Amino acid sequence: MVGAPRVSDDAQDETLAILAAGGNKYAFEALVRRYRDRVNSLALRMLADRTEAEDVTQEVFVTAWRKIGELAEPAAVRTWLFRIAHRQCLQVLRKRNQIRTDPAADLPEQASRADDPQQMAMAEAGYNELNQALANLPRQQRDVWVSAVMDGLSYAEIAEAQGTSEQGVRGRLSRARTNLAVSLRAWR
Repeated sequence: MVGAPRVSDDAQDETLAILAAGGNKYAFEALVRRYRDRVNSLALRMLADRTEAEDVTQEVFVTAWRKIGELAEPAAVRTWLFRIAHRQCLQVLRKRNQIRTDPAADLPEQASRADDPQQMAMAEAGYNELNQALANLPRQQRDVWVSAVMDGLSYAEIAEAQGTSEQGVRGRLSRARTNLAVSLRAWR
């Protein structure tokens, strides 16, 4: 079967980033539409505050518009946006001098969709246990776990976004998984 070649997301991102760097506001708006929800989701998990997450999301794209011409690898625009978001969130956290308390806030709430009250109670208890286990992880482990598991970022993307090495990401993720397995062993 012969069809039009499929253009990868990275190639589309690269094209949009190059056009946006040249001042094309429509290309930049396409990038915003493509990544706004994901950036907001990252900010919400890190900050556990919708208003602050929305403010960070807006600031990420204002910063991106101003600095997109400085982006060395246009195909890496996704990682670059997440790195800006991560840094913005860290600034907010430093200002209020606390860490997020509900990193799993936007996990699907299966309990609300269950018909069986016992199933609803079990799902709610599991959700609360996971939330507590994530809150008890060291910040760096929690950030890596959330980026890998919930955002689906690669080790390279997480390393770049968090200013560490891929090996550092692997180590943190391994420790986070071990700590979560211990904390959630009753749910196996």
